[in-house]
Amino acid sequence: MTRICIVQRPPHLLDLNAGVSSASRYIAEAAALGADLVVFPETWLGGYPAWVFGLAGWDDSEARHWFTKLVNASATVPGPHIQVLCDAAASNAVTVVMGFNERARPTAATLYNSMITIGPDGQIFGVHRKLLPTHTERLVWTPGDAHGLRAHDTPAGQVGGLICWEHWHPVARQALHADDEQVHIALWPDMPEPHLLASRCYAFEGRCFVVAAATYLPVDSVPLQLHQAYARGVGADVRDEIFFPGGSGVIGPDGEWRVGPVYGPDLVVADVNLAETVAFKHDLDVTGHYDRPGILEWSVDRTRIR
Repeated sequence: MTRICIVQRPPHLLDLNAGVSSASRYIAEAAALGADLVVFPETWLGGYPAWVFGLAGWDDSEARHWFTKLVNASATVPGPHIQVLCDAAASNAVTVVMGFNERARPTAATLYNSMITIGPDGQIFGVHRKLLPTHTERLVWTPGDAHGLRAHDTPAGQVGGLICWEHWHPVARQALHADDEQVHIALWPDMPEPHLLASRCYAFEGRCFVVAAATYLPVDSVPLQLHQAYARGVGADVRDEIFFPGGSGVIGPDGEWRVGPVYGPDLVVADVNLAETVAFKHDLDVTGHYDRPGILEWSVDRTRIR
């Protein structure tokens, strides 16, 4: 059995030092629960910049202000903040997947929406950069590449992942299925019905477990000066108590929820039997007997762009 723990605790928006400190504590807490794999939601480290959906006007000084804050709260790989996560993974002997804002270079303003996978020895398996930011997300994030679009052979199984609306890229899904993915990490900022649907569909299609990780973000975890812009971005009322309620869970290879969706602050724990990822391919294996190579073809260029 493999034990998975999703960290559905509030992130520290625009505060990288506080973020890695809390992440280290949550990794230790998950390890104490017996976790083999610890997962954090999309851009948990640094925070999800939801204000971009409400600050998309030309020459917007407020948008530039928050973009500057976001760049300065983004981690480089390698870098000291990522090293803290690597040390936490190693000291607790767990595999860690973290969603984070990645800064291309220490002095660059180029940002990626990224997912890093770290092994229980503290070594980095890989970094996946979101292939295409959605809508006005493109104001802060640069399109990524497919260098990290792969499943990694970790002690917790063959672990791969996609970020948010990448789950509607058919070839990206097929590339991970072809890596014999056993545990798929689906990172989301929130979990409305389409995200729940995409997560369940992926599990059924890939005959794998899907770890659907969503953010729990109460209003009081957002800097006060950002409340109005953040509320506009998520379509909420600044008087609300919660911007993102969570909704994380784990889905089996049959497309059914094994745990969740869970709402509110929590560590979401699920035990999974990886043998099920073979058993359910008896009738559907999209890269095996249910594939038609030669008739349907696809390819992926895994070159790192920068």
